[in-house]
Amino acid sequence: MDEFPVRATLQPEIVPSRWTLIRDVAVFQLKLVLDGLRDALLLPISLFVALLDVLGVGPRAGRQFYELLEWGRRTEYWINLFGATDHVRAPLSSPRPGVDTLVDRLERLAVQEYERGGITASTKDAVDRALDHLTKRGPSDRDLSGPSP
Repeated sequence: MDEFPVRATLQPEIVPSRWTLIRDVAVFQLKLVLDGLRDALLLPISLFVALLDVLGVGPRAGRQFYELLEWGRRTEYWINLFGATDHVRAPLSSPRPGVDTLVDRLERLAVQEYERGGITASTKDAVDRALDHLTKRGPSDRDLSGPSP
């Protein structure tokens, strides 16, 4: 038995493009921020709500803490922190609502701008050229100390 069975679902033959990887890293960072903000809010709120439940205060006393946990579970599903693994798995039957849906909409807008040849196209081409240049240079060509005198 695998120590973590989810690992078995990744498809080793699926290799995302450079831009998919860059997008996934950026979205992951955004999701980490959202997840951290949610956790920072939940810390004091959960203690307060638990205290209300213990003291029997409120119309739903005894259940308020669990309702807060249910809200936290829904936000966890909505954030889908590790959803980028979908790019190296077999395709899902339907997309999940949440942060990924919002990012997909923004990405579609950027692609439309790119296809029209707008600023997104020139920016993407410039970044592609820079990344290609970096990946084609050998380790001895990379001198991080700056220009020689």
